[in-house]
Amino acid sequence: MRHGKKFNHLSRKRGHRKALLKNMAVALIEHKRIKTTVAKAKALRQFIEPLMTRSKKAASAELIKDATHHRRVVFSYLQNKEAVKTLFGEIATRISDRNGGYVRIIRIGHRQNDAAEMCIIELVDFNSDYLESAAPKRKRTRRGKKKAETTVETTTEVVDETAAEDTTTNETSEENNDEA
Repeated sequence: MRHGKKFNHLSRKRGHRKALLKNMAVALIEHKRIKTTVAKAKALRQFIEPLMTRSKKAASAELIKDATHHRRVVFSYLQNKEAVKTLFGEIATRISDRNGGYVRIIRIGHRQNDAAEMCIIELVDFNSDYLESAAPKRKRTRRGKKKAETTVETTTEVVDETAAEDTTTNETSEENNDEA
């Protein structure tokens, strides 16, 4: 029975599970995106988000002593100097304004041989495709506007012409109303 169990043990003993999560966390920090099973991705999210929060706090810490302490604590989990350097340098600056939710899990279907549910886990602020698609689009109106020419000089002329056309259409509509 699993009453009161807090996390998924991933069918591994404690040492194997810690090594698995450490290696996956280092790979995620280095590559910004990895492909794995959903169960491992959920366990990795619980493992890595507190470490990312520590790196964010160290980046905002004014005292160098606190930053050193945070680096040492994170190093005790990851055991990889390059990953710690990347986490506290490049990643910490990008996530400094985010309040949490540093990773995203995207499900991609089932694996062919054993039908395990697969996913991609990635750092949220490093997916350039998603950030470009989330960029605000130009606002469109219900009425189509006349296309202005691309040169700067002619755009002012086109605006003046459209203003003149608007006044002529208003005059003709008033004449039509008077005739009726």
